[in-house]
Amino acid sequence: IKVADPAQEVLSLSGGNQQKVVIGKALLTEPKVLLMDEPSRGIDVGAKADVFRTMRKLSRDGLGILFATSDLDEVMALSDRIAVMSNGKLTGMFDRAEATEAALVAASALGHGPTPRTESTAHD
Repeated sequence: IKVADPAQEVLSLSGGNQQKVVIGKALLTEPKVLLMDEPSRGIDVGAKADVFRTMRKLSRDGLGILFATSDLDEVMALSDRIAVMSNGKLTGMFDRAEATEAALVAASALGHGPTPRTESTAHD
């Protein structure tokens, strides 16, 4: 975290440094699993690279990381296993070796097709 003054309030930091503070605070609890929601949203490219580097290191060190993101590039770059959800339902589960962008996009589209038509019939 890069700050001019260690007494600087977290809210006055850049988005990337705020994200790093949040991750650091979470790690103080010595978790076995870290849950992250859109870990790179709203941060610059340099901070994003720092966060991703940290995530990879933590994973190599044995920490389980479960993260949710809508960024397909992040999914492809960081994931060992990928679960795809659509409309609140699990629509695909992939090991990284078998995951392709096309397969992930197809799984994410499930459940977004046209709604089933209901037909009414007139009874005499």
